[in-house]
Amino acid sequence: MRLLFALLIAVSAALQPGAAAAQELFILRVLGGFFEPKAPVPEPGPSAPAVPGSMPEAQFQELLVNGDLQALNLACVEAASFDFSKRLQLLQARLLTIAPAPQPFQTVLVNANALLSCRAPDAALTVLNRFSPRPGEERDQWLVQRWRAAQAGLHHALAVETLELLAQGNPAALETVALPLKLRDDGSIATRSGLDVLVDHLLVLGRRREAAAALLAGQMPGQPMAQRLKQAVALLSALPLAERDQLLEQALDQAAAAEAWGLAIELLENQRDLLEAEGVVATRPRERLERLSQRVDDAYSLWQLTRQDPQQSERTAQLQQQLRSPRAAGGHASVWTRPSAPAPSSPAQP
Repeated sequence: MRLLFALLIAVSAALQPGAAAAQELFILRVLGGFFEPKAPVPEPGPSAPAVPGSMPEAQFQELLVNGDLQALNLACVEAASFDFSKRLQLLQARLLTIAPAPQPFQTVLVNANALLSCRAPDAALTVLNRFSPRPGEERDQWLVQRWRAAQAGLHHALAVETLELLAQGNPAALETVALPLKLRDDGSIATRSGLDVLVDHLLVLGRRREAAAALLAGQMPGQPMAQRLKQAVALLSALPLAERDQLLEQALDQAAAAEAWGLAIELLENQRDLLEAEGVVATRPRERLERLSQRVDDAYSLWQLTRQDPQQSERTAQLQQQLRSPRAAGGHASVWTRPSAPAPSSPAQP
């Protein structure tokens, strides 16, 4: 153990001052529960000003000594909402010592969650590192909580590593993982697909090719796939023009299937701009863009007028169906129907 501490001290001395966050994270990951970061020492005096709606000082001091994890978590939420920095420091210190290892898994999760509520993501990582989850659901829950702490602490490399462990070598598996982002005012939880979150972390780290590969690994059809293909094309600037154009065509097919006409127009604009930037005459995407825009505008305007006339209910239904059904006769899908046998000599031509 002495040798390990000596090694850590040597590594710490070699690190530049700007790498302090990486140094702390390195120590946390190597030592886990053996090394606990020192809790901040607040200044003496009242923990917070007497603000209407906040917890009275005497009640807070009692809670700090005798409160359980749930009560401390609620106190963290309140202190954060009032921006009571001193109370947050006191709560963080208490949460680091209230449940020393070993503890049941659910206790570890609740403890880490309370520290996240207290704006202490690195302390939450410390608590999580005290526990080794079992394979299966327990490990998945632990990894999601670890990702929350890594994201809150802006540890993007650790966040990527955590999501890759959660994916188990299959990035597409993250598509159906709804990662919690924040608690809405109505009590519901805002979530986002784990695959898209992984892409965001990779982009922050400048790992554009890996981000594009993750986007192309997605399997969910319709608008999600169209959006990811569109983003992948923007990242793969070194890819041959014909291949990027083909990816946009695939995205257009997915947008058509999902009846996402606004997205389809964006894709046609991207395709036109891509070809023109490469010096290719973009006649076909420009014509398709004009026809689609006109059809959508005309059908929508006429639908807006007829829906206000009770005698036009049948016509209104027809127009609504036209707006929603790309594959029907006269539907918008026909706007970008590709030729069955494109000329091999000019694969980039739309």
